Amino acid sequence: MAKFRWNSPLAQVIAVGVICFCCPGMFNALNSLGGGGQLDSKVGQNANVALYTCFAIFGLLSGAIHNKLGPKWTIFIGCTTYVLYAGSLLCYNHTQAGAFTIVSGGILGIGAGMLWTAQGAMMMAYPKEKDKGKFIGYFWAIFNMGAVVGSAIALGINFNVTEQKSLGDATYAVFIAIMGVGTLIALSLLSPFKVIHSDGEHILIQQFPTWSGEIIAIFKLFLDWRMLVLIPMFLSSNWFYSYQFSTVNGFYFSIRTQSLNNILYWASQIFGSYGFARVLDYQGVNRRTRALWGLVIITVAFVGTWIGGIFFQRTFTIDDPKPNHDFSEGASYVGPLFLYMFYGLNDAAWQTYIYWLMGALSNDATVLSRYAGFYKCIQSSGAAISWRINAVGVPFMTELIICFSLLIASIPGALFLAMRIQDHAKTAADYDSDSVGHATYKEDKLATTMPDMLAVDNKIVDNTLLFDVKTSNLEPGGV
Repeated sequence: MAKFRWNSPLAQVIAVGVICFCCPGMFNALNSLGGGGQLDSKVGQNANVALYTCFAIFGLLSGAIHNKLGPKWTIFIGCTTYVLYAGSLLCYNHTQAGAFTIVSGGILGIGAGMLWTAQGAMMMAYPKEKDKGKFIGYFWAIFNMGAVVGSAIALGINFNVTEQKSLGDATYAVFIAIMGVGTLIALSLLSPFKVIHSDGEHILIQQFPTWSGEIIAIFKLFLDWRMLVLIPMFLSSNWFYSYQFSTVNGFYFSIRTQSLNNILYWASQIFGSYGFARVLDYQGVNRRTRALWGLVIITVAFVGTWIGGIFFQRTFTIDDPKPNHDFSEGASYVGPLFLYMFYGLNDAAWQTYIYWLMGALSNDATVLSRYAGFYKCIQSSGAAISWRINAVGVPFMTELIICFSLLIASIPGALFLAMRIQDHAKTAADYDSDSVGHATYKEDKLATTMPDMLAVDNKIVDNTLLFDVKTSNLEPGGV
């Protein structure tokens, strides 16, 4: 049995999973109730517009922030904004101060951009190439378990509530406490400099250049064909949340049934992500073949699910009174429930595939943080538009058709990239000395430069970590 090490890549990714269990996981439990659990969903919808607008801007810039501050402080700052947002919903119960909730949503967008960019870089850069799908699956399972637990808490507290009403103070208070725990755990994350594989290899990281150089590198992504062909896929990846959470779950079901639905929605994400990740990591065929298999699987899955969604959506419209359907109805509840669960499973597979594709393009944590930030920028731009569409009362069937059309439009670009995936992404040897330089190992604020080999625990191992010999720009704990 392998000895547990806190500085192992898997331990660090699991730690990030636990943090996201506590913060984004609890947020997802709230958000998937429709309107953050408020009876007046307009406030929550407008807060989401502010959230995803700010998320789009700072998601793009967060790659630079992460590459300067490192994952610990980037994620810690991001977590604090989740606590603020949940607190604003508790405040709204007593003051009806919608402006505070909307502003908190915007601040959360800034923090979420930072957290998810750092998380994406760690999840894609820390594992070996053969394990990237597995690490994504582990993270997604732990993270989504947070939404499962959060939804179970909401169900337990509101089990006897069958009428339409807002969540009570106790539910929000529990969520705030759990988010606070996640915020504190973020302080235990290690600098990527200190993360070591079991064979002694370090994580590949380029030196932080300058702020201007980092910003230029980020904006060059808009000229990178690999990112450009994935823009439709990025844009569609969270677009459907407003329809699924507000229209399907929030409008159609009673408050306690919404919580039960969410338990099964997020549980489906756990199985969807982990199972799909195993397919993407299958070593019996080359990586390009796995990329094509994955694309076929998710295409068939979402087409079948959304066609089923069209038939379901024909049973109610935006002009109908809220049906307030409850799980106590029995057989008539089962069909919509399974549709909602398949929506969740498809979401997990879709996002797992996106992360896996980006992870196949590079092994460098610095580069991947930029990819993750670019992804979150485009994803959140789409989410901001979709939540605004939902807030202004666009017909439900129109919402569904837009979601379905965007998913279909994503396939050509994903196929174009999948057919060009190589078995190995860039490694240390692929970078020139001008951009990276010799290996530098930083410990206790002292840097030791070794041109070809790196000493770890009195052993000499092959060097795969490249840092520039100019360490003066590197702050403790930074990248």
